[in-house]
Amino acid sequence: MRSYGEYCSIARALDLVGDRWTLLIVRELLVQGPCRFTDLKNGLPSIAANLLSTRLGELKESGLIDTVDAPPPVATTLYELTDTGRALEPTLRTLGLWGMQFMATERPGDTFRAQWLAYAPAWFTADTDPDGPPLTIQLIASGEHAVVELGDGGVRTRVGRAADPDLTIEGPPRAVLGLLTGLIDLDGATALGLTTHGRLEALDRLRPVTEPGPPEPISSRYQSVSRADR
Repeated sequence: MRSYGEYCSIARALDLVGDRWTLLIVRELLVQGPCRFTDLKNGLPSIAANLLSTRLGELKESGLIDTVDAPPPVATTLYELTDTGRALEPTLRTLGLWGMQFMATERPGDTFRAQWLAYAPAWFTADTDPDGPPLTIQLIASGEHAVVELGDGGVRTRVGRAADPDLTIEGPPRAVLGLLTGLIDLDGATALGLTTHGRLEALDRLRPVTEPGPPEPISSRYQSVSRADR
């Protein structure tokens, strides 16, 4: 594992997770839970199998993941995050929220997976009516299915199909995710090919999470200290 060779917490963190694909492996283990090698490879279709093996070995050596033996009839090795690895979830949420500003376009050749459709509402939206009745929203994007369940003040998501959803939203990923996360409104999403069926008022229960205001720049604080010492 390469190192930046700096006595800095940011550099030390990037020593562990700064290599290409590493944080996306962590993402898959966060949203899928314990995974077989093939599960991870399916969730990261562009990574070479030998590079995935290398990254998994590095993450295990660093104490971010561990391996467990699944019981029969699966009887295979599963990869799972350790407590140290799971502690990266707030970092990935913040990074994903910051990255939403770059999601206005879909690039040719971009892949899309159901688990990415599922985690976005759970991470980037909140329930505006915590005391409201349970609601279920079926999401369909690029043939991938995910379910959003609202109730008890929480937004829960899963991959798959709902038996009797209150609302079904279907369209290209850009339209579905853009609508859910507040990047575009319903008219804009419809113009991109989004269709809906059911109770549109269910959308009013989803409030996009926004970034907190920026803190005072660290440089400013250091400058004020240094000037006071002069």
